[in-house]
Amino acid sequence: KTTRKKMGQSPPTSCYNNILLSIFVTILILLPQYSHATLSTNSRWIINEGGQRVKLSCVNWVSHLEVMVAEGLSKQPIDTISKSITNMGFNCVRLTWPLFLFTNDSLSSLTVRQSFNNLGLVESIAGLQVNNPSILDLSLLHAYQAVVSGLGNNNVMVILDNHISKPGWCCSNFDGNGFFGDQYFNPDLWIQGLTNVATTFINVTNVVGMSLRNELRGPKQNVNDWYRYMQKGAEAVHAANPDVLVILSGLSFDKDLSFLRQRPINLTFSGKLVFEIHRYSFTDGKSWETGNPNQVCGQVVNDIMSRGGFLLDQGYPLFVSEFGADQRGTNVNDNRYFNCFLGLAAELDFDWALWTLVGSYYLREGVVGLNEVYGVMDWNWCDIRNSSFLKRISAVQSPFQGPGYNESRSHKLIFHPMTGLCVRRISFFQPLELGPCSESDAWDYTPTKALTLTGTYFCLQADKSGQPAKLGIMCTNSNSKWQAISDSKMHLSSKLQDGTNLCLDVDSKNVVFTNTCKCLSKDKTCDPASQWFKIIDSTRQQNTTKSFFQSNQIVQFLGNTFSYIL
Repeated sequence: KTTRKKMGQSPPTSCYNNILLSIFVTILILLPQYSHATLSTNSRWIINEGGQRVKLSCVNWVSHLEVMVAEGLSKQPIDTISKSITNMGFNCVRLTWPLFLFTNDSLSSLTVRQSFNNLGLVESIAGLQVNNPSILDLSLLHAYQAVVSGLGNNNVMVILDNHISKPGWCCSNFDGNGFFGDQYFNPDLWIQGLTNVATTFINVTNVVGMSLRNELRGPKQNVNDWYRYMQKGAEAVHAANPDVLVILSGLSFDKDLSFLRQRPINLTFSGKLVFEIHRYSFTDGKSWETGNPNQVCGQVVNDIMSRGGFLLDQGYPLFVSEFGADQRGTNVNDNRYFNCFLGLAAELDFDWALWTLVGSYYLREGVVGLNEVYGVMDWNWCDIRNSSFLKRISAVQSPFQGPGYNESRSHKLIFHPMTGLCVRRISFFQPLELGPCSESDAWDYTPTKALTLTGTYFCLQADKSGQPAKLGIMCTNSNSKWQAISDSKMHLSSKLQDGTNLCLDVDSKNVVFTNTCKCLSKDKTCDPASQWFKIIDSTRQQNTTKSFFQSNQIVQFLGNTFSYIL
């Protein structure tokens, strides 16, 4: 988060639209609802006490800045914000905290009012008096607990994240908070703080995990000290609160866990360990904007897999606890990155936490009321900043597979990251189109590279450039074979009888058609997003009532097919 610019904005005079995000009721119907329960791990999956997978689909809520109070409470009541979180389809919050809040009595005993007064934030105090008067004279520690309780009252799970030691914005290599032994990062005090937090929230049923430390970094970072202290921290948390998941971050701003390939961590407990990584567009500078998106996507995915993604194959859950994009939709670097990232998120079906819930900050880096353009809430915390973005990520808020979700035999979905939708069929005589993944068709991807509709003889075929993709029963021809090409491995390409290569594409109405494959060269100005698809695994039952065996359609379809052959 070090490269984000400070984006100020004049505040609106009033909250003109304080709707509780009702447009997302349809999303909630499709999401599994989780009651509070102790979570554990089963290989790469996080599961509940009944053995069913629980996918963490979280949003980050900042509470580690100088005020040491969860952001937004001067704008909206805790309960309103908590309901907004669930209405947006998130089932958990990664709630940040500064170490000194739980280790320095003079800080933790400050009241909320005193903390804001000390920083001259008189207007925020007035807002708190209106929206959350009950916390104004609570200690900072009790106010933090009140936020956790409010989330619990709305069935929102919480991951407690030790984000930093000294309260303030994070992160840089030289802020004194980066690694064990830095100015503000005493390992013994850190373990004491972890123990205090774990003890404070024992038997608080919606607290399901603890992230031990955010974004380890800086000149002192080294692998040996990582093992030495992260093992101590993990053991301390588990000893104090054996119910919570223990979540460990990597080096280099939490993008590198590659050292675990050869040297597993040694803990006395099992069934609770989760690893976390972070990834933003700016992790790779301006590469997305200045490079060819296919090439950059391929390089970034390979880097993610080599530094953290491999842990899934080793049988550990992977929690991508920070990722995000400029919600205004005008950042080319972010837009290209997010198309690639969302494809990977669907393919790997990992747990995640979006940065961020926050619409604006009380005080960040000296700026009062700073507008957070990565935030899903608007400046005044009363509306969604970008509703199309939330609709887009809704597909990955539910599990595609995992323990307890073997509702049907394993099949494929054809996922389109730019829209967050999947390929589906309406009828024989209407073009294939994009729609909600829960309502899309199940496909099989055969060894001969044919994409066939599960349980039928029908396969996806390319016809002509600029024409809709079609279904047919002649599935051995070259125009029925689909291969993932380009460095991104997200172009699905087929070859016509005349040798022309075409790729799946979508138009402005979300109709699936075939077109000349684009952006395969090193062109930096080309955007391939409409042609990026991912073939992903699923064991979920699809919510479709369509039948292939409607006699009038099947007879007409076969008649047309054989007339064409003759």
